[in-house]
Parts: sequence; structure tokens; C-alpha cells
Amino acid sequence: MDVFLKVIDVLLRERVDFIVLSHEPVITSEEAALARGTSLESGAKAIIAKVEDFMMFVLPSNLKIDSRKIKKIFNSKNFRFATDEELYNLTSCKKGAVPPFGFIFGLETYVDEHLLKQKEINFNAGRNDVSIHMKLKDYLKIVKPKIEKFSQDF
Repeated sequence: MDVFLKVIDVLLRERVDFIVLSHEPVITSEEAALARGTSLESGAKAIIAKVEDFMMFVLPSNLKIDSRKIKKIFNSKNFRFATDEELYNLTSCKKGAVPPFGFIFGLETYVDEHLLKQKEINFNAGRNDVSIHMKLKDYLKIVKPKIEKFSQDF
């Protein structure tokens, strides 16, 4: 099943409110926020990286991952982002289209604590031309991620 349809299936099954937004194809978080007409902070950026295994890290689109914090959280010397090929093999999605639902791909999901400041989130849903807008509390209820602080400090 197409990733977009999997996400929609999960949201309908969980009976949560959401809005599907169609827009021009985007890759970067900045392009996505502009196309959606939303703030960069409300974007939920899903990043696939390998510590010991591949995992999903979700954070506000205006922030970046701090690899030193991730290594410390996992007591590991290893950290690297998935290559484009690995990303596609793991998710069937192109860069910029991965939805923040790690369980769909068999990946453990970690959410940066800064995302908890948002009441609603926006994210690309398996395609670069479709986004979903939903309440953060519903997202957390569905995904049940681990909460950590792994974004860079300013």
C-alpha cells in the first residue's frame, strides 16, 4: 500500500481530525512551510538516521539534529543520516516526503521535546506534494514516541 494511504488509514482508524493539504512538490522544510502557509516551527520533520540501527527522529522543522546529543542518549559512537537510497529502501519515500510515523516502517520513533511546544503539526505524508495538518496530542497518542532532547541549542 502507498505510504500516503497507510498514513490516512492509520488516522481514520484512530478517528482523529486531520486536514490533507495539496500543494506544489517540495523538498525542504522551508519550501513546505511556504507551500502550506504554516510556520516553520509547526512542521514535524522526520529524519531517518542510523545509530546502531536505523531510527526515526522527529523535530520541529526550524531545528537541526545535534549528533553529539544522539550519541550521548544512546551511549554510542555511531551516528549517520540515511543515504537517499537507504531512505527509499526503508520507507519507499523520497527525501522530504517521509511522514513522522516510524512504526509504519518498523522504525523506533523519537520526538524532540521542542516539538511539544506546538498544539498542531504539519508534515509531508509519503509524497512531496501532499501534507497533513493535525493536533500534536493526537499524533503523540497514535505514534507513542520516546521524547528526548536531541536538537541543536542556539
